[in-house]
Amino acid sequence: MSWPEGLVARPITKDDVQAWADLLLARERVDQDGENYDAADLLEELTDPHLDAEQATLGLWSGDQMVGYAKLHPSTSVVDVNRVGVEGTVHPEWRRRGVGGALMQWTVEAAGAQHARTFPEFPGEVRAGAKSTHEGAIAMLRGLGFEETRYFFDMKRALDAPVQAVTADGLQLVAFDPALNEELRAAHNDAFRDHWGSVPRDAETWKTHVTGSRAFRPEQSYVVLDGDTVAAYALGYEWVADTEVTGVREVYIGQVGTRREYRGRGLARAALAKVLAESARAGYQRAGLGVDADNPTGALGLYESLGFSVHSKWITFRRAL
Repeated sequence: MSWPEGLVARPITKDDVQAWADLLLARERVDQDGENYDAADLLEELTDPHLDAEQATLGLWSGDQMVGYAKLHPSTSVVDVNRVGVEGTVHPEWRRRGVGGALMQWTVEAAGAQHARTFPEFPGEVRAGAKSTHEGAIAMLRGLGFEETRYFFDMKRALDAPVQAVTADGLQLVAFDPALNEELRAAHNDAFRDHWGSVPRDAETWKTHVTGSRAFRPEQSYVVLDGDTVAAYALGYEWVADTEVTGVREVYIGQVGTRREYRGRGLARAALAKVLAESARAGYQRAGLGVDADNPTGALGLYESLGFSVHSKWITFRRAL
């Protein structure tokens, strides 16, 4: 593939993480997505054992400056469709030169190759997201044959307002314990069996992205136990880079769920209320989370009743492979 402006394209390596972080900071200053990453965060992404960085990442360079990137998310299991998630951006100073379109074309081709290597027996599609206010990105995706398929809300709640405690319906509400990790993974896989786009997480993926992530905060994570069974849970995360850029310390509720047989008892509400209360006591100023607008369990109403409100809207696009 030929690249505009004589740019050099190559896979992203561990030596590139600071340049990558600089690119994402430049993007955030213009796009205001509410996402900030430092070099350590990006290094963690590159060390994902399921990621083949040689084939699933690409950096575009002008001299020593990374001016664009693309990254494919590893596919580890499939339920119905192999949805290859992708991400990327172009430095604001390099936009409207054809760089984004060329980068996205490479991404689609690379996603097709990944699908062929991993789960060719299933239908495949590329999945990309864009904030609802990013008209240029939306127009580019539509022009490349992508269609809107799902909508998500990014929600926020200030923690200066009191959080009412909620009982766990006679069950035990406890702080996260590493000894519960495998049972927690099983509970999550059960809770999300009927959620769009969700696939079971194996032990390695769970450790890498959930309880082994450097952003994970076990002291801001709570589970509801019925004996030895995790019935519900709410797990907190903190991105230090966000705090440094915004000056606001936010606990992000990255995982919330209830096993199917325990639904309707307010257990996720109890776990989430506990996370909010403990985070406020620990000095966090705000809580955030993301939710599928069509979540089948009524999660949107739960979050609104706990004081969360919609901060931004995101669109998921798909293109069949």
